[in-house]
Amino acid sequence: MPAAEEIDGDVFVSPVYLAGSTYTGDPALRPLLGAGFTIVYDDLANAYLASPDQKVQVGWLPEGENGCLWRITGHERPLAPPLWLATFDHYTPVEVVAAFTTALAGGGSVSPSASKTAPLLALDEAGWRTNHRSYVSTSQPPDRLALVSYVHRQLDHQDEINDLRSRWTVSGGASGYSSEWLGTFTTHTPTHLITATMNRLTDPAPVPRYKEFVPERNRSAARITPVKPPAPSPLDVQRAAVARSRSTVPRTVSPPPALVYRTTTAAPGTASARHR
Repeated sequence: MPAAEEIDGDVFVSPVYLAGSTYTGDPALRPLLGAGFTIVYDDLANAYLASPDQKVQVGWLPEGENGCLWRITGHERPLAPPLWLATFDHYTPVEVVAAFTTALAGGGSVSPSASKTAPLLALDEAGWRTNHRSYVSTSQPPDRLALVSYVHRQLDHQDEINDLRSRWTVSGGASGYSSEWLGTFTTHTPTHLITATMNRLTDPAPVPRYKEFVPERNRSAARITPVKPPAPSPLDVQRAAVARSRSTVPRTVSPPPALVYRTTTAAPGTASARHR
């Protein structure tokens, strides 16, 4: 396989946590719109979505005031204070966010689940190494370029909703600006939504990127392969053959008629004869 530096244009990248952002929200917004979420925009082009029952609100905030691009809240009833909060920053791969929103759009309870640490099992099954301590449990893949943390101690609910503390944090990428990303989930975030995110995080399936969007610090550790052009269809092959036949068959060109020069002897009485 050619080195990452030698590859240009469209590429496939794996694992997803090293792929970087695509700087578009469409793949994560599409499942919600398909599930009947309404959407409005402000003057800065930030998007705000609400579920049909108004119990889930999603903000896609490219012009937000802090580093939070995605802010997703669940509520016990419309207009009630948030029960839980999930966030993703600007550099989070959109496929990771889409895993969360797809599970959210698929239905199921938006209330807290009984099994709090179930998402860690998904990481264990994928070969990540989990370390349990009294204060926090952490899990990392073999390359140690992603990290999931679960805090065991009691957290203040209002601090969590204000995004000052988080029960769960998930991050990936080499340390540095734009290469490292962060997501958070508060205590009452439904477990099946977090588990869906972890399953995508550990999925080895590559994701498409334009090579320049893959953070430079992540390229040496990521598996990067060029996107091969699609195989030509039978019609494409036929058209190419016709084009080649038109360009390679020599054309028969009739030569111009030869010029015939005649020598004429002037007859007696003509001008030439008189001059002589």
